[in-house]
Amino acid sequence: MSLQFLSRGLSRHVFAPTHQWMQNRVTAPLASSFAVRTFASKKHKNLLKHAKGFRGRAKNCYSIAIRRVHKSWQYAYRDRKRKKREWHKLWIQRIQAGVRQYSFRYSDFYGTYRKSGMEMDRKILSELAATEPFAFRSVVQVVEQQKLASASK
Repeated sequence: MSLQFLSRGLSRHVFAPTHQWMQNRVTAPLASSFAVRTFASKKHKNLLKHAKGFRGRAKNCYSIAIRRVHKSWQYAYRDRKRKKREWHKLWIQRIQAGVRQYSFRYSDFYGTYRKSGMEMDRKILSELAATEPFAFRSVVQVVEQQKLASASK
């Protein structure tokens, strides 16, 4: 058996002591452990930050997370509008409950209220109707006077 690989210069790797081999390995540049993030990997990392708390691979697999995050942004956009709509409905219900005590309908009350020149929005009116009945009564009286004045013309 001939040892031809010795003549090719491979003997230093095959027969070198382990500590020398490790020494050579440590002196080699470790570029992979100090790699600078590219723009794409920064983008991936940022998107995965938005996917925190999702279930399954949607929290750590970019290709799945991007779809779930975009869908969550759609839900957030839709529900911001829905939240405003729900509050608006609540304010109208409170005002309606308040004016029914004085035998008004909401539509009649609010139409005359707008003509009366008072500038409180529905949110403030609903708070008055719910928490300050005497203040709300005075608003209703002003609207009644406005309605009588417009009916007599």
